Amino acid sequence: MTSFAPTSEVTLNPAQRAAVEHGTGPLLVLAGAGSGKTRVLTARVARIVEELGVSPHRVLAVTFTNKAAGEMRERIGRLLGAEPRGMWIGTFHGIGARLLRLHGEKVGRTSAYTIYDEDDTLTVVKRLMVNAKVSPKDFAPKAVAAAIGDAKNALVSPEEYASLALTPLAKAVSLVYTAMEPALRGANAVSFDDLLVLPVRILHEHADIRAHYAGRFEHVLVDEYQDTNHAQYEFVRLIAGATGNVAVVGDDDQSIYGWRGADVRNILDFERDYPGARVVRLEENYRSTPEILSLANVVIAQNAARRGKTLRATRPAGEPVTLLKALDDRDEADAIAEEIEKRRMNLRERPKEIAILYRTNAQSRSLEESLRRRGIPYRLIGAVRFYDRREVRDLLAWLRLAANPSDDEAFRRAITVPKRGIGDSTVDLLAGAARERAIPLLEMARRAAELDGMRPSARTALDVITTLADRFRVSAEESSVDRLILEILQATGYDEALRAEGPEGLDRLDNVRAMVEGAAETVVDDGGELGLRPLDHFLQKAMLVAAVDQMGPDGDAVTLMTVHTAKGLEFPVVFLSGMEDGLFPLSRVFDDPDVLEEERRLLYVGITRAERKLFLTWAMARRRNGELLPGIMSSFLTPVPADRYESKMTSKLRGSASAFAYTSPSQRRPGTPMTRPSAWETPAEDESQVAPHYAKGVRVKHKAFGTGSILELSGTGRDAKVTIEFDDETIGRKRLVVAFAGLERGDE
Repeated sequence: MTSFAPTSEVTLNPAQRAAVEHGTGPLLVLAGAGSGKTRVLTARVARIVEELGVSPHRVLAVTFTNKAAGEMRERIGRLLGAEPRGMWIGTFHGIGARLLRLHGEKVGRTSAYTIYDEDDTLTVVKRLMVNAKVSPKDFAPKAVAAAIGDAKNALVSPEEYASLALTPLAKAVSLVYTAMEPALRGANAVSFDDLLVLPVRILHEHADIRAHYAGRFEHVLVDEYQDTNHAQYEFVRLIAGATGNVAVVGDDDQSIYGWRGADVRNILDFERDYPGARVVRLEENYRSTPEILSLANVVIAQNAARRGKTLRATRPAGEPVTLLKALDDRDEADAIAEEIEKRRMNLRERPKEIAILYRTNAQSRSLEESLRRRGIPYRLIGAVRFYDRREVRDLLAWLRLAANPSDDEAFRRAITVPKRGIGDSTVDLLAGAARERAIPLLEMARRAAELDGMRPSARTALDVITTLADRFRVSAEESSVDRLILEILQATGYDEALRAEGPEGLDRLDNVRAMVEGAAETVVDDGGELGLRPLDHFLQKAMLVAAVDQMGPDGDAVTLMTVHTAKGLEFPVVFLSGMEDGLFPLSRVFDDPDVLEEERRLLYVGITRAERKLFLTWAMARRRNGELLPGIMSSFLTPVPADRYESKMTSKLRGSASAFAYTSPSQRRPGTPMTRPSAWETPAEDESQVAPHYAKGVRVKHKAFGTGSILELSGTGRDAKVTIEFDDETIGRKRLVVAFAGLERGDE
């Protein structure tokens, strides 16, 4: 066994060493992009264990992706010379799932509970909407499910939500939300959001359990703290207890998940929440060239809500940042593909060294077409996850039913895999009888003989289903997961059904084989889950895996993904495409300064993914909904001085004199925000045209929010902001950027 590499032997800069060698008490590490935060986290854990003599059993480390958790465990193991046995290392949802396995009875769950993914949860929502007589024509099920998810992550109970429900949508959501927990509890299931909410509830309501974990975990470390929502914030607070040995690492400049409940105030207010906290800033960047960081610093400096730090490059000077202007989106895609070809030929760069990032998934289509035409290999990240593929979900349904006979959603899918002549009418008859008797669907299927009106063929098919389910449940206790999957394939006839589908079915069988191989590698770790069946562990892993977690060395290919998906990754060469107002930033964010700042942070994240070369591309026209619409370069780039970039045009744009007509104001899409032309392209226009003058007390009208009165003003020119008290009480008070709000004078 190799010996521990003490922190004195780990290469650390002074700021990193200060964070690693911090003793007890709360610690906030503001880690800029590429500043070596993973090195700091792992070295600190190793020091806590080896130099301070703390047992790995008493350390909890929380990350946001399984990939990051795996890398952390591996690095800590290398530093310690052995696997950190007993240490809890995982994602928030993974740690929450672990806690629920141990204490689920406190919230009406057994240790064999099922985790419902987004599709399963949506199915439940649709069914509860029918029961509550909430029409999907009036309220979209996805909107209802999203509202419930937001409420859960904010730790708003169904009762609290009902008391606050004023709008028709909120009242509809309340009906479904109130019925959801009993429905999930009856199925011995939890939604993805429940993996945070229920552990917080357990810790909050049960002082003995809270005291147990507060006493067990002497040190709690949290990565990506800027991305925590309220439920995650409470989880950390409760599980850490009164010891105060909480070390969080994050970057307020990379807080980009406000749309899913993340609250940047958690990191901004850390010292308020943990008095006496030490703050360490990591500003030395080991990833990017000075040219790239210079641009990143200028962009993010425009945000007001930030702790403040400036990234400093440790790498030597490199290639300049390139601003590439295209005629339209197709020209932009062709130009990106052309640049990739040039770099492959002239610089011998491999496709796998290159990433193309975009704001929305819809942008990938033209990029994919251009890459295909040139024979450039690529991989699309964030499309259909492996565990979301039909054949995989089909087999997961049988596995879930074997693990948890109360899983009604798994039963509903399993009975159709393969098809056995059981139609909706049979399922509806079963479901109604199961509700009356308060029993799971599988149990009701065993008692199908009690039901009048069921066809004999349906009874026979249900007998087959229940027999198979009982058989697989026994096998789950005796067989490995891979052998269980093979048994299901053969016993159900699903493998034959796939072969009967022809070439597409054979492709699906390849995915099944990959699933079997993955199951064969399932090993239950020892981090507090001793006694957990391999099947339970496999299902938990399958439900919690993210798109980024699945990224691996799958060939020499250009990577295409959204900027959100790219967070935490790095590439030698990065193309940031679609740098236009209305796309990056999105048009809907202009009315809210806080959301606009988050959008700017997203750009900062995209810029700092690049190691040695960054391209920013934009198009003077872009096709949206079949219509060619004019484009204006992103106003986020306006503050960048001209000496921080090199400007290029595509050959198609240079050859088209008429192209400049796209920027004519008369051709601008109605409702598209007017912005000052970029300092990179044209002289600045009079600011009064961008931000008209307003005064306190003036009545104004907003196209979405209606009329209201100005209460406060701040800033000047394009940075001018107003706080408006709108007449509609459901809207209330909002702070808007004048340049983008589209305000009109209202009634006096």
